[in-house]
Amino acid sequence: MAFKRRAAAYGTDDPRLLPSYPVAEAARYLRMPEETLRSWVVGRLYPVSGQSKRSRPLVYLDDPQRKYLSFINLVEAHVLAAIRRRHGVKLPKVRAALDYVRKQFQVERPLIDEAFQTNGLDLFVERYGEMINASREGQQAMKEILSVYLQRIERDTRGLPIKLYPFTRDTESAAAPRGDPRVVVMSPAISFGRPVVAGTGIPVSAIYERYKAGDSVADLARDFRLETGAVEEAIRCEAA
Repeated sequence: MAFKRRAAAYGTDDPRLLPSYPVAEAARYLRMPEETLRSWVVGRLYPVSGQSKRSRPLVYLDDPQRKYLSFINLVEAHVLAAIRRRHGVKLPKVRAALDYVRKQFQVERPLIDEAFQTNGLDLFVERYGEMINASREGQQAMKEILSVYLQRIERDTRGLPIKLYPFTRDTESAAAPRGDPRVVVMSPAISFGRPVVAGTGIPVSAIYERYKAGDSVADLARDFRLETGAVEEAIRCEAA
C-alpha cells in the first residue's frame, strides 16, 4: 500500500525510479565520499568571470527537486565508482565519454543499459582512455575494474537492473575487489531498496543495531539463523 501511494505521487509504477536514497546514505552504501557523489548527481560549482556556475551532472536524478537517488541512479553511481578507483573522476572527460556512448548507442542512460556491458564498455574505455592519455595497459585495467562492478548488477528479463550486490569491503585500492562475497543485496522490491541479507530479506540494519547494542556475532547468527560470515558481512555493510 505504501509503495502504491509513493508510485502515484511520482507518476510511475516502477519502483526502480522512485526517490529512495539521500546522497549521504547512497554514498555510504557505495563506500565513497559524500561530496564526490554529490558532485556527480548535482554538478560541481566552478567560478566563471567572478560568478559561480554549475557543471552538468554525470547522473541525472529521477528526483532532482529533493535530490534523492532512485535505485537506477544508485546503480549508475555504482558503475561510475569503478572509474574513480583507477584514475579519479575528471568530470568533463567522463561526461564527454558518456555522451559519446549515448550518441553511438542511442540510449538515454548508457551506464545501466545492457549494451554498455558488452560493446559499450569497450567503446567507453577506449574513448575515456584516449582523453586521459591512458596506455593500452591502463585501459585494460580500467575495463577489468568496470567489469567487476558490472557483474554485481543483476538484471530482469528486459535487461534492466533489478538487484545490486554492493561491496562490503575496501574499494579504495587500485586492484579490483574480486573476492567480495555476494551476501548483501539491494533491490527496490525488498525493504524499500535497503540492504538485506541475500535470500532472506533480513535488513542488515536490524543485525547491525543489535550488534551495536552488544550482541555477539555468534548470538546474532543463531537468532537470525544465518552463517556467522553472513552476519559479519551485514555488519561491514552497515558500518561503512
